[in-house]
Amino acid sequence: MLIDERLEIETPEGTLLTLSLAGPVPRAMAYGIDLLIRLVIFALIAFLVGAFGNVGTGVILISLFLLEWFYPTLFEAFRNGQTPGKKFMGIAVVHSNGTPLSFNGSLIRNLLRTADAFPLFYLLGFVTTLISPRFQRLGDMAANSVVIHVENTATAVKADQGTTTPPDWPLGRDDQLALLAFQERHSQFSEPRQQELAQLAYPELSPPLALQRLRSVTRYLLEGAK
Repeated sequence: MLIDERLEIETPEGTLLTLSLAGPVPRAMAYGIDLLIRLVIFALIAFLVGAFGNVGTGVILISLFLLEWFYPTLFEAFRNGQTPGKKFMGIAVVHSNGTPLSFNGSLIRNLLRTADAFPLFYLLGFVTTLISPRFQRLGDMAANSVVIHVENTATAVKADQGTTTPPDWPLGRDDQLALLAFQERHSQFSEPRQQELAQLAYPELSPPLALQRLRSVTRYLLEGAK
């Protein structure tokens, strides 16, 4: 992973959150998939109501409006920042501070697709994405959002099932918050990044052992809180 493809955010708990930014290629492919889905839905609606004269024409126009503007907005706002195309490509939209995309944020970034589409074929948005250090188009800049890669969490979830180990140092409030933040967000990190964070707590251990120990201590903390 290149350094300019990573966004590092320090959380209020003091944990460093690393996000893998999605460039224009996977975003364009996701858009193409969503466009194909919308065209299929639109064609189906037009086929079903096209024979109803003016009423059918009205339904077709309303459907076109909803598919163009609310298809991406509703999916991004209520499906973890992912349209079906983004989900297929393994990317998602979040706010620049790493928090889930809000409805207002999704609405703003999608309303500004008109500006990004200028003059044709989203040329301005493509150029802006290439220039921006965070691969943001105009809509992302206005909504303070970024598009990131979503990593497969199956391995991380499986690894969390194991023994518990009490910490070998007195846990202060800040330590507990840091451990809880790691547990909550660890699925967003790659395995090497998790090992790197674990070695901050256990520098004397190898990266795999440090991560294993940190997970064990975190499970101990969570079980003690139940």
